[in-house]
Amino acid sequence: MGVCDAQASDAPVGKPTEMSSPHLPKHVPKVAGIDSTVPAPPHTKAPLAGVPAAAAPADAAPADAAPAPGALITDRLAGWVSDLTTLHELTERLIKTATLDDALHEVLGAGAALVGARRGMAVLEPADGFGPTATIGLGLAHADLGTIETVPRGATSYGRLLDGLPDPGRVPEPIAIHDVRTEEGLDPRHREVAARLGYAASYALPLATEEAGRIGAGVWLYDEPAAPTDRQRHLVGLYGRFATEHLARLLQVERARVQVSTVAEELLPSRLPRVPGVLLAARHRTGPRGGGDWYDALPLPEGALGLAVGSVSGTGPSALAAMGRLRASLRAYAVMEGEDPVAVLSDLELLLRLTEPARSATALFAYAEPARRRLVLAGAGHAPPLLVGERRTEYVETSLSAPLGMLSCWEAPSVELSPASGETVLLYTDGLLRRIGDPIDRAFARLHAAAASVPRADRDDPGAIADHVLRTVLPDGIDPAVEGEDVVLLAARFD
Repeated sequence: MGVCDAQASDAPVGKPTEMSSPHLPKHVPKVAGIDSTVPAPPHTKAPLAGVPAAAAPADAAPADAAPAPGALITDRLAGWVSDLTTLHELTERLIKTATLDDALHEVLGAGAALVGARRGMAVLEPADGFGPTATIGLGLAHADLGTIETVPRGATSYGRLLDGLPDPGRVPEPIAIHDVRTEEGLDPRHREVAARLGYAASYALPLATEEAGRIGAGVWLYDEPAAPTDRQRHLVGLYGRFATEHLARLLQVERARVQVSTVAEELLPSRLPRVPGVLLAARHRTGPRGGGDWYDALPLPEGALGLAVGSVSGTGPSALAAMGRLRASLRAYAVMEGEDPVAVLSDLELLLRLTEPARSATALFAYAEPARRRLVLAGAGHAPPLLVGERRTEYVETSLSAPLGMLSCWEAPSVELSPASGETVLLYTDGLLRRIGDPIDRAFARLHAAAASVPRADRDDPGAIADHVLRTVLPDGIDPAVEGEDVVLLAARFD
């Protein structure tokens, strides 16, 4: 049927919503991912809240007059274009989110606009049970969310969506409560909480698809008895399916980050040794892909102590595995010849060239005798330690040397250091300097200024010193979603 035939067949009707689903003219292409059978919108209202309706022509007929030929189809097309534009803008905003928390807040705001609600809550609860889980609110304080959670879970809309179906691959239908006061079968506690928080109706949408499974649910609350129209349901359903796929991708990234972080922590010391004459503290922050930065502290014969920090090139599981092998090897060499840090690093360099020829590493090893307050250290392409005390804050002068694996034969002279009573030696990896974001000389200056500004009350606690330095040079902390190197700090305070 052509456009002219369609126009001729359109007789005046009372309400557009009572008509059968509209059919697009043949010359109007379908849009990928969008169902063309959108319920027909009332052409006297805007397609969505906040989106202006298509402007009426200047010579439009009065409202009680029969529509001009083709006017109904024109209005429908205008409504569809407006809806597609709105969905495009909302999905573009969602796709820019990089964390689960940001994505959930974006979904809540977009869903509220699409269904015409003012408040809502989103529950992240993957059906596989591996987490993570979260509950956030829109226009609801933390205490309000806690009040909602006092309703028996099986009586809530989100609980029915998340727990009501035994098949995790099946997508449940949305749940609309038109009026909490008159809805049959509601739990009395549900009505009590609704009255306390001042909402009268709700619309709950599963965040689920057949491919991603059930990720969670979104619930939007109305101040007065209400329910979304068929058209609003259709639009929020389209958006919800897209949002679920995006949340599923972010969920995979978050789980991978947690797994990498867990592996990295397991490869590092579970606790620091207790050696008379010295107090130890360590801080380790891992990036989203996991780097090869590490630290170690091991007791040695005759009350000595071995301190080490280092970094393996690369990121991800292979770098973590290489870091674990390198750290274990250094421990063995430290036990055999720890009094000579140069020999320890020379053995480590030979092992690295033989077993990991395509990889390089930086390392610093210090042989400490706490009873004598004496350190002998050597570094391979590593940043110099920082000495922090009441009367001085200065870098330890070490000779420049290449990283391990860069030269056919590595060797560098060692340096001897005698910390005063109460002074702290701060070892760190290059990742800290790079995370600061300034050129290397300014990064060193900022790190020195941070160490010099440690409050007097915190100078007896190596952990407090490390925390102060991190807060000062990285005031926003380390965003786990932002690519970057690991950060390692190892502080040793001598009595």
